[in-house]
Amino acid sequence: MTTASELRPPAAATGSDLLAAYRPGPDRALLATPTRTLLAEGVHRLVDDPSTAARALAGARPDGGRRLLVGAIPFAPDAPARLFVPERVRTAGPVPAGGSAAPVASPGWRSRPVPEPDGYRSAVAEAVRRLAGDSPLEKVVLARTLELTSPGGADLAAMASRLVHRDPYGYTFAVPAGGSATLIGASPELLVSRRGERVVSNPLAGSAARSADPVEDLRRAEELLHSEKDLAEHAFVADAVRAALAPYCAELIVPERPTLLRTAAMWHLSSTVTGILREPSTSALELALALHPTPAVCGTPTDRARAAIGELEPFDRGLYTGVVGWGDAAGDGEWVVTLRCAEADGDRLRLFAGAGVVAASDPELELAETSAKFRTFLHVLGLEDAR
Repeated sequence: MTTASELRPPAAATGSDLLAAYRPGPDRALLATPTRTLLAEGVHRLVDDPSTAARALAGARPDGGRRLLVGAIPFAPDAPARLFVPERVRTAGPVPAGGSAAPVASPGWRSRPVPEPDGYRSAVAEAVRRLAGDSPLEKVVLARTLELTSPGGADLAAMASRLVHRDPYGYTFAVPAGGSATLIGASPELLVSRRGERVVSNPLAGSAARSADPVEDLRRAEELLHSEKDLAEHAFVADAVRAALAPYCAELIVPERPTLLRTAAMWHLSSTVTGILREPSTSALELALALHPTPAVCGTPTDRARAAIGELEPFDRGLYTGVVGWGDAAGDGEWVVTLRCAEADGDRLRLFAGAGVVAASDPELELAETSAKFRTFLHVLGLEDAR
């Protein structure tokens, strides 16, 4: 005898279901944003050149009928992308706020900063020297890494869950990074989204660490909102976003002044830029490539800032400060700046953090800013002091 429960259709998966189902691997990707959760499995086609994405999507027939591209694009323009068209895609609404963000249980971690703090201060001081006077270089973003090693490595599925619940209004990602590596993180910064003809970008630049003391936390937020140095740094980014999107948009609205955006670890100066496309055929990925890299992760002018980064940073950024997200065959998509992230491979977890350097920068304060940005991951691992 058939029962009522057997006749009832199975319940649709929720964002929490997809988050719980994620397991790391070279053919799996998780994207959890304030509006949706996406779990991709299986590789229908690899895409190492973003310019071929439209052709790859046009020829794809993944399970379920929806053609998507997911993955990451590196910081360096000549490095291969880590994008793929998945065989299967499941989507749901956002993961509800309020879940556990307790540290991931893991064995003892050993840490090694690259460069050492003194080396980073020296690099910032050299950048400030280059920015002085009538130099054409106006801003350069300098990063450092924290290399963590532990027998057995990190539990990436548990880490992804903790990242989502720590910052439910951020953009959590876990995508293949080449070989056995996984890029995992929780970015606060939407580079660009496109839904139909509507375009949104949310550039961030200018930051201050949060405080556990509510009074001090509010003081820091107010100080950031009125900081001439940080407002100038933010203006570089907002102007660059305006210039990059203007050729593609019939209408474009850029706020006159930034507002504050908060994450669990940081305050940021934020501007929400909105526009209407001139040509409906322009895809979210095309817009992302036009914007990347913004002065928030590279500097300005872009070529000179890239050259300074290559000379002053003693490591390859890889996918850090690149672009990560998804796009579909209709051109819609959501791409974020690859920040607050780590590259996990075996026993190693390599964390990244950077700070925007302008002529008024203080090396000690820029070092402190990168330390604060490491907290997103260090909190998840229960390693608040390893920075």
